[in-house]
Amino acid sequence: MQIFENYSLKNLNTFGINVSSRYFLACSSPEEIAEFLSIPAYKSAPKLILGGGSNILFTKNFDGVVLKNNLKGIEQIKEDEDFYYVKSGAGENWHQLVMYCIKHNFAGVENLSLIPGNVGAGPMQNIGAYGVELKEVFFELEALNIETGSLERFNNSDCQFGYRESIFKHKAKNQYIITSVTLRLTKKPVYKISYGAIEKELETMGIKELSIEAISKAVCTIRSSKLPDPSKIGNAGSFFKNPVVSNEQFNALKSAYPEISGYKNSETETKLAAGWLIEQCGWKGKSIGDAGVHKNQALVLVNYANASGKEIYDLSQKVLDSVKEKFGVQLEREVNIF
Repeated sequence: MQIFENYSLKNLNTFGINVSSRYFLACSSPEEIAEFLSIPAYKSAPKLILGGGSNILFTKNFDGVVLKNNLKGIEQIKEDEDFYYVKSGAGENWHQLVMYCIKHNFAGVENLSLIPGNVGAGPMQNIGAYGVELKEVFFELEALNIETGSLERFNNSDCQFGYRESIFKHKAKNQYIITSVTLRLTKKPVYKISYGAIEKELETMGIKELSIEAISKAVCTIRSSKLPDPSKIGNAGSFFKNPVVSNEQFNALKSAYPEISGYKNSETETKLAAGWLIEQCGWKGKSIGDAGVHKNQALVLVNYANASGKEIYDLSQKVLDSVKEKFGVQLEREVNIF
């Protein structure tokens, strides 16, 4: 085990923010993580578990230990009459797991294609896209208890999933390190193509017969057309959550802004498109220094060159304030701030 001091994190976060951590190490097994956690010198130090670095904004150096989760491996562990069960190391790339499932005709994650980041971050955020959330295919995960060093299992209900939420962002925050995730994938696909532009893209592709592979390709094409490549322009994907408002508030907004769109979230609530709200406030394509709002998708904040994390954070606050002022809607950041 090699522990580095004053380690640069610039190439380990997709915003490309030039910060460093007081200590850094990469672990490739649960045993290695447990061994590190048992070292008294680091027991009380602040800890940050880093996966793909795609859902994080550093606003300053991290005065603690950054542990890079490099736990690998994907395998089908069992099947029953209706489902396949696929277990993945938390350090695997999420899209590569999706491609594994597509290749083996395991259905359920095709709409979640090309979401950046690693597998371990999936249940923390309850990642979702195009009408599907991780909780719909999630079976269980294993996580190391940071305090005890023991490995614990969490099933679907244990994780307390919500919209981009889980127990790991609240009650169990900073208490566990996710080591593996097991998905339950159906043998009988249920195609979801009504959300977003999937149906239109499938028509453009000339698809006559639906398949999980075709849906995955359509999603990848749509995402690639809207979202900048982090290797070319620093970003963390969607920076803001789509807000959920009461039906009464939505109806009032619809009356004032007939072109506003909403999606039923429950019997009493409607989910709004945060990108549309931001665009109506004039932010799409705008920048302040090297921090900007992407020209093709207003949900995405970008680092055009050498923006600091604080500059991007300050821009996000201006966006939040303007949406609140114009629409009376409070947006929330999806990206984790450090």
